Amino acid sequence: MVNTPIEKQKDNIVVAMIKVARPVHWIKNLAIFAAVFLSGTMFEKDLFVLSFQAFIAFCFATSAAYILNDIQDVERDRLHPKKRYRPIASGVLPVRVAIIEGLVLAGVSFLISINLNVIFFFLVLVYMILQIAYSLGLKNIAVVDIVIIATGFVMRVYAGAFVVNAHLSVWFLLCVISVALFLASGKRRAELNVIGGDNPITRKSLGDYKKELLNSFVTMFASASWMSWALFTFFESPKATLPFWMALAEVSRTTTIDKLMMFTIPVTIFGIMRYESLIFENRSETPERLLLTDKSLIIAIGLWVTLVYLILYSGISVVATT
Repeated sequence: MVNTPIEKQKDNIVVAMIKVARPVHWIKNLAIFAAVFLSGTMFEKDLFVLSFQAFIAFCFATSAAYILNDIQDVERDRLHPKKRYRPIASGVLPVRVAIIEGLVLAGVSFLISINLNVIFFFLVLVYMILQIAYSLGLKNIAVVDIVIIATGFVMRVYAGAFVVNAHLSVWFLLCVISVALFLASGKRRAELNVIGGDNPITRKSLGDYKKELLNSFVTMFASASWMSWALFTFFESPKATLPFWMALAEVSRTTTIDKLMMFTIPVTIFGIMRYESLIFENRSETPERLLLTDKSLIIAIGLWVTLVYLILYSGISVVATT
């Protein structure tokens, strides 16, 4: 059966409505599970369900923010070599339909949030307000735009902590802030490389950045990221319980292991080094795609998650949940 032009147009609008929500970006919202995972309570059904509901709420909220940003940026996006193919910029998705979609997504997000936790709802609300301010002008201010992008990531992590009432140490907070700033500055560094030649500046703040400055940001926050994670593993590692570790401690104080999470440090350093190399290869404009497509990053993340899982959930250590 051949689609008529009207049917084809409807199909295109449906696909465009999905694309404009940018579901691939939802991978960033997995940060919400950090609290329940690192607190050793991931397999407590009630807490996991709460985290999953929070994840859904943030997915709808972030999609609503992306739609607002695309509506606001439609003229600039049409000048961008890649963004001009976005549903609204290309004209496939009418602006009025995008507005309705954004309002519905935001409304559903708020409805889920208020039923979860008042503080979580407040964070989602603040996130949306911050994104509106970003779309309306703050994204055009150099450095401020990076800070706001990073703030959104930090809010995801702590939204997940509030919804399950988990404690996250100050070292973990520093780690989250450093990683967020590392990813945000790397994104701007890659965007800066796209302009030039026949490609005009499509984001005002990019005109105020120099590659040398962004290079220093990337290097500074990369170092801060692995160092703050190292400090977190040193101060927050669970106590070893298996006889093997106890025997080592008896053999020599040098082999005393009560900091098992420190085994993740080499993997963390490798992952940061790999991502930094991709930044300087100008491939980090869309971090979420790299996390899904770069084999080295996928292996590093998989190994990191496996190590943390074994340390926290396999019985080789005791996790304090109080």
